[in-house]
Amino acid sequence: MRRFALIAPVTLVAALALAGCSSQEAQPPAETTAAAEATQAPPAAFVPGGTASDNKPIFDETNLQTIASNGSASSVELVDGLTATGFDKAAMEVTFDRTNVDLEADYIIVSVKIGEECLVGQRGPRGYTSDIVAPVSTGKCLIGLTQPITW
Repeated sequence: MRRFALIAPVTLVAALALAGCSSQEAQPPAETTAAAEATQAPPAAFVPGGTASDNKPIFDETNLQTIASNGSASSVELVDGLTATGFDKAAMEVTFDRTNVDLEADYIIVSVKIGEECLVGQRGPRGYTSDIVAPVSTGKCLIGLTQPITW
């Protein structure tokens, strides 16, 4: 038994080493540069009457452009950017720029309700993130008190 216990690992290592050998030349890796991917992906565009999934690329692109022009983009700037893209301001919710103790909010969250789904984007100190989620039980996209969009 001991002899088998010593021979089995050596045989396994040898088999694995030989399995790596091949008479065929290695193929070059597939091109995965950003330029190649950009040429394959259609440009983001607002889809009137489209779903949240249809409009998520332009939602993200718009928010990222707004944040790129101002890393501390305000709720007004985020809403205005989305409105200029074609999103319905009446379907939006946004959090406040200032906290209850009058400090600048670390995070601004903006949402657009499209049908029975919500596009939700968040700008914060660690960058931008977004998702498509179901509305909460109130039918709104965000929980808690949100800023009235009156501009």
